[in-house]
Amino acid sequence: MEFLKRLVTWWNGQTLTTQIYTARHGQKVGEDEQGNVYYQTRDGKRRWVIYNGEAEASRVGPEWHGWLHHTWDKPPTEAPLPHKPWEKPHLENLTGTEAAYVPPGSIRRADPLVRRDYDAWVPE
Repeated sequence: MEFLKRLVTWWNGQTLTTQIYTARHGQKVGEDEQGNVYYQTRDGKRRWVIYNGEAEASRVGPEWHGWLHHTWDKPPTEAPLPHKPWEKPHLENLTGTEAAYVPPGSIRRADPLVRRDYDAWVPE
């Protein structure tokens, strides 16, 4: 069953054809803190990522994103980006999860904010 799943689905990691292409043409460039592995062809024209787990593009950090899209030539393993003291660590997109941002007053909060400055219209 695992073989069939890898053959036809891309969201559970790499497909069988991606694994074969990576084995034949890929040159490992590096790995990020989430376990995603980055490759390029020997001539450096194509670059790709093999996700560790679910294939979610927001799991690629900004430094690797820039390398994947040819914004800079050297990967972060060779030329790390300088970070500002105010920068926060990269987070994947948390929309739709329990860790998603919930603003004050949202009905998703355990203790919704009671508003005293607004009276809802009630039809008569």
